[in-house]
Amino acid sequence: MDLTEEPPVDHHLPEGSRNAKSLLIVNTGDGKGKSTAAFGVMLRALARGWKVAVVQFLKSGEWHVGEEDMGKQLGVDWWALGEGFTWDSEDLTKDQAIAQAAWQHARDTINAGEHRLVIIDEITYPINWGWISLHEVVATMRDRPERVSVVLTGRDAPQALIDLADTVTEMRNVKHAYDSGIVAKKGIDY
Repeated sequence: MDLTEEPPVDHHLPEGSRNAKSLLIVNTGDGKGKSTAAFGVMLRALARGWKVAVVQFLKSGEWHVGEEDMGKQLGVDWWALGEGFTWDSEDLTKDQAIAQAAWQHARDTINAGEHRLVIIDEITYPINWGWISLHEVVATMRDRPERVSVVLTGRDAPQALIDLADTVTEMRNVKHAYDSGIVAKKGIDY
């Protein structure tokens, strides 16, 4: 079977089951693993021969992550367009303009319909800060080309995105090494 084709319908599924041409997935919550889960989906899509794009809002080109290296090696179109962690910023006006440009790039990538999967990492922060329009993000997700699946990540996902999504996972922080003074570890945290 060609890996880019959809699987045949399983006639043992409950009546009313259907195949979707694409999905909108939201990974949210205060726990670790939102982006990591999205990158797991990235690997599945690549294994199926899909063209994949990643747009990151907070992780700038200076924030070096292993997922980006591996993704690029595997052919992912990857853009780290943020200015890093905004709480360290000296110029929020510049950060806001960069976030708006990153959103425009993400929106254009989705609307072009060339990628079967688009991951928009850490998008909830600029939405919740009012830097990009929730209404515009919702409209883009709702009206995206029918074969473009999207994964959105970030804490405090707005209810409008939760309502629109096909799958929503909330990561909950039970315990984190950082809370006991352990710094982020290469190969585990980034």
